[in-house]
Formats: sequence, C-alpha cells, structure tokens
Amino acid sequence: MYSELLLRHFRNSRRVGSLAPPAVTVRVENPICGDILTISVVVDHGAVSDARFQVRGCTASIAAGSALADMLVGRSCRDVHSIGADAVENALGGLPNESKHVARLAADAVKALARQL
Repeated sequence: MYSELLLRHFRNSRRVGSLAPPAVTVRVENPICGDILTISVVVDHGAVSDARFQVRGCTASIAAGSALADMLVGRSCRDVHSIGADAVENALGGLPNESKHVARLAADAVKALARQL
C-alpha cells in the first residue's frame, strides 16, 4: 500500500519535535480527516538552518511531516514557497489516492510558513 520511502520516513522520522523562539512555527489542520501538522523552522542568514515537525494523524501524515522537514532544511527563505504537494508526494515515493490529502496538508504548511518568513 505505501512505498518503502514513505515507510522509512514513518518508522525513522528524524526531525520530530518543536523549536523554541525565535523559530517560526505554523500549524495547519485538515478539518475533514482531523490531521494536524505543526512545522517549526530556524532561519539563519536567509536560509532554513533547522526544522522540526509534529503531527497528529495517520502513517502517511507522519511521513509527510518528516519529508517536509527534511526538504525545508537548507532552502532559502525565498525558495521555501516552491515546495508544493507534488514535491512532498514525490519525496514519499508516491501516495495512494486515499492518502493524497497529506501532501496537500504539507503544502498548506509551506504556504503558511512562507507568509511568515
């Protein structure tokens, strides 16, 4: 059902947690399924130097949070907005139709984050 890459992000999520201020933190929700994704980033010299995530949701949501946090580190603040749902889905090795909402949730978090950077 899930790709090996998605399962790797789920089983071995690396950037779990939150970052204290002055980190920028955003929280987004999917009101239909109830998933909640919180992303925290530290910006240093115009680029994301660290990122953490917290998720309340399914296996795919947890994996998407992990993949997104990895994707954010090293990106310039100007480049963060370029991470969309397709990029998150690709980073997970694809998603079954019933799980595609997690890539949209991650993209919503990116939009919210980009507004604050």
